[in-house]
Amino acid sequence: MNAYEIAKETYAAHGVDTEEVLNRLAVTPISLHCWQGDDVGGFENVGGDLAGSGLAATGNYPGKARTPDELRQDLEKALSLIPGKHRLNLHACYAELGGRKKERSDYGVGEFQGWIDWAKSRGLGMDFNPSFFAHPKASSGFTLSSPDKGIRDYWIEHGKACRRIGAEIGRQLGSTCVTNVWIPDGSKDLPADRKSPRLRLESALDEVFSEKIAPQHNLDAVESKLFGIGSESYVVGSHEFYMGYAVKNQKLLCLDAGHFHPTEQLADKISSVLQFVPELLLHVSRGVRWDSDHVVLLDDPTIAIMEELVRGEFLGRTHIGLDFFDASINRIAAWIIGSRSTQKALLTALLQPLAQLRAAEEEGAFWERLAIMEESKTLPIGSVWEEFLRRNDVPCNWMAEVRQYESLVLAGR
Repeated sequence: MNAYEIAKETYAAHGVDTEEVLNRLAVTPISLHCWQGDDVGGFENVGGDLAGSGLAATGNYPGKARTPDELRQDLEKALSLIPGKHRLNLHACYAELGGRKKERSDYGVGEFQGWIDWAKSRGLGMDFNPSFFAHPKASSGFTLSSPDKGIRDYWIEHGKACRRIGAEIGRQLGSTCVTNVWIPDGSKDLPADRKSPRLRLESALDEVFSEKIAPQHNLDAVESKLFGIGSESYVVGSHEFYMGYAVKNQKLLCLDAGHFHPTEQLADKISSVLQFVPELLLHVSRGVRWDSDHVVLLDDPTIAIMEELVRGEFLGRTHIGLDFFDASINRIAAWIIGSRSTQKALLTALLQPLAQLRAAEEEGAFWERLAIMEESKTLPIGSVWEEFLRRNDVPCNWMAEVRQYESLVLAGR
């Protein structure tokens, strides 16, 4: 009897069907964020300030992707070492302009057709994001909430264009695209007026979302942030703002694991949010003392998020994406580590003896509930994970392949 068969029997004794778990894991995609591959650079060269937009990538590890083709090549390598079928999460600043100058407000599907064709050829779904940062018209720190109507209108048109692009992505790929709105708007120091920018943001969002788009092609999400670089004292799009907006307008709410206070538990927000909004978008990240976008690990906060999705039966209403960018290590390795860690966290949650936990809780046997939670931590999850890798023809030890790729491909850039 091999290790998986032993694990299968062990879990069965606790009421867990590992075959059912493996099937659920196989059909749960992770949306890989393109911006890990090139440090949120994009391919427009419009001269915007990235750090001044509330974003910062640290490090300068050799081999960064410099072109769309190089970025796609690196994504292919990462995907070959991540089990399962997944998605690509693309930002508008990764448009392929072919050397032309074009305003973001005028973007159409043509600037992204190369990405769509690539995703289709590899059986990937795609998600999309307007890019409201790293642009001269974002230099004031305000976009959709700007007091300047001309600036506001520019970004409203960009948001509208991106929704149309998202819908066409969804239509061509036959897989619903989630288009997520995050803006960097805010103040470094204390504002005198917190109200007016939020009123302008609400009005601008209403305009962005005014065009009716078939939900089977595109779903809209809005994303909050606690603070950013240059918006330490005030962020217009706070959690409370976007939760209210999402509930009122029945949009998806995006919860980013790095966008809250370090003592807040994102997992605890999930059941409350999904009581009032139709679906949830997760950006799985790891903050170290602040929103630092470190590579996701198999740690307690990530496991807690996945436990909540499983225990609340929310997986069918949740879109899972990654959002970190570390330029201090091999960028492809970062994708693989973060994706596999997210999958392992989900596997950990799926393998817990939920029926036993619920029975103990309903009986008021809280000591037993706690004991089951602790005992389940040492059940043979590793053997089930290795079986998942085997069935997807993905190696357990992937590091040698990344070293070879670094030597043969990245070193020549």
